Amino acid sequence: MLLHPAAGRKGTAQDRTRSSGAELAGKPARPPEVCIITALPLRCRDISPLLKDPAAFRTLIDLLEDHLRASFPKIDFIAGLDSRGFLIGPCLAQRLGIGFVPIRKKGKLPGPTESVSYTLEYGKAELEIQSDAVEPGQKVIIVDDLLATGGTMCAACELVKRLKAEVLECLVIIELKPLKGVEKLNSIPFYSLLQYD
Repeated sequence: MLLHPAAGRKGTAQDRTRSSGAELAGKPARPPEVCIITALPLRCRDISPLLKDPAAFRTLIDLLEDHLRASFPKIDFIAGLDSRGFLIGPCLAQRLGIGFVPIRKKGKLPGPTESVSYTLEYGKAELEIQSDAVEPGQKVIIVDDLLATGGTMCAACELVKRLKAEVLECLVIIELKPLKGVEKLNSIPFYSLLQYD
């Protein structure tokens, strides 16, 4: 499968529209040789081959950057989920000239933290964020590679809200639509580049 700038799904669980970063920014679509990512779909929806292809990975970050620049005039931080959000988030934050905040599994962050427990398909887990990671009122985008059942993303949103920051959007590369994870996000805006039925 090919990923083209015309791919993409944004909105809330109640309101979705198809869009692309390039189109949202009013830019012409990139030439096909630049705007196509050939590393997806992958077995188990694994993004590892995408990470090994520098041109494809650069195009991925281009698309995410275009989307965010067109959608939000001010973003203070990108927050990435442990662990693949750490691969996308810092690159995107650097492009936007803003900071990156890690949201990690329990026991991995130094200093005082906020934590939240959540349910997975196979049990329970816990996420943490450093207590001084963001300040009240700051605007945050939460990124990960994939949205499945939505438990991890929902827990990350709860952590950011506990610090009284604003979640502008949850952003992923892949959405597994049959698992209906986006429904757990309720009214939080959500954007995915690829969707699988």
